[in-house]
Amino acid sequence: MKHLPFISIVTPSFNQGRFLGEALASVQFQNYSNCEHLIIDGMSTDGSIDILRNLTSDGGLANVHWSSERDNGQSEALNKGFRQARGEIIGWLNSDDRYRPGCFESIVQVFENNPEIDIVYGDYLIVDESGRPLQIRREIEFNAFILLYHRVLYIPTTATFFRRRIFEEGNWLDETLQYAMDLDFFIRLSARGYVFKHISAVLADFRLQPNSKTCSSPGRQRLEHEQVIFAAAPVLRRLKSLRAKAGVLSLLRSMASVRRYSEKTLRGYYWEQLCSKGSNLSGM
Repeated sequence: MKHLPFISIVTPSFNQGRFLGEALASVQFQNYSNCEHLIIDGMSTDGSIDILRNLTSDGGLANVHWSSERDNGQSEALNKGFRQARGEIIGWLNSDDRYRPGCFESIVQVFENNPEIDIVYGDYLIVDESGRPLQIRREIEFNAFILLYHRVLYIPTTATFFRRRIFEEGNWLDETLQYAMDLDFFIRLSARGYVFKHISAVLADFRLQPNSKTCSSPGRQRLEHEQVIFAAAPVLRRLKSLRAKAGVLSLLRSMASVRRYSEKTLRGYYWEQLCSKGSNLSGM
């Protein structure tokens, strides 16, 4: 690598003190000195503030900077962090997730070798509430059609990194969204011509836990996902009838699913999952 670019990690947090220490530790364990970790807390009441104060007092964890004030949710907190970030490369790490060892090194190498790339995302490991590994999730190369129409977002924010120019050029999360703001953000970045790249490396752990939005509000997440798609897809915007929109979306989703699952099958991802069942994934 020609140099060590400065990396900023933005972590929105609200009453996630149980997991916050692991998120912080996963950044420190990268052994990457040229970075900062910004914790944007929404006035937590579960002891998160004490954790942050204790870890950063007396010069400890000097590269961790935190604030705690009321906000209107995760999207606003993230935008605050993105505006404060000084890094050439910026990552989004939720407070209940964590990075895998070697993540920063892999990301820096990709950005250094591909100056035309704006967004890099990798694979991830799904873990349970206690951090025990459940399944490696391998992802596909970027595909705008699948991004727009698949029933779930296949780009994992916890394993995604952005060049600074994304934010310098005025791209921000829609703060009216609380469940599908990542999908909306990626769709808009794709439409504006920013270049995505997938790398076949397990970069992060995504935690399934009862208080996460994924587990606690699947219905709201699904509705907001559809809201974003109806607003973003030209073919759906032209339709007047809600029944027609739903029917066309169902067809397009089926096509997107076939394309995604076909690529994963051809790449041997499902065979890998089958072979890894019963193995000790925590030794990755």
